[in-house]
Amino acid sequence: MKFSMQEGGFKTELPFGTLEVSGNEEFGFRPYQLLVSSIAVCSGGVLRKVLEKMRLSFEDIQIEAEAERNEKEANRVETVRVHFIIKAKSLEEKKVHKAMELTRKNCSMVQSVLGSIEVIETFEIIE
Repeated sequence: MKFSMQEGGFKTELPFGTLEVSGNEEFGFRPYQLLVSSIAVCSGGVLRKVLEKMRLSFEDIQIEAEAERNEKEANRVETVRVHFIIKAKSLEEKKVHKAMELTRKNCSMVQSVLGSIEVIETFEIIE
């Protein structure tokens, strides 16, 4: 990736489009938002594939994610909480726990931050 400076931040051109990044939300996505999004969406994509491979039926997956930051250490991201809301009928919690274990092992973004950022993943099943 190659980033070019612009007013208030930086931008890069990617196959999907332009990505604008800035510490100021008026000029682009904030770096921590991209970090949290990367962890959450990577986990969600892997969870989706794992559930499909396990032949577990579901209608939808929603993801809620938030970061806990340490203001005393450059606003460092210390914890990312990722909560999956899985819409499904007759989905066994025990099987979803197994799917979550596989998801954690196979999500490249989670594996990349282990040891420096705590990632807490939870889920709920709704009908």
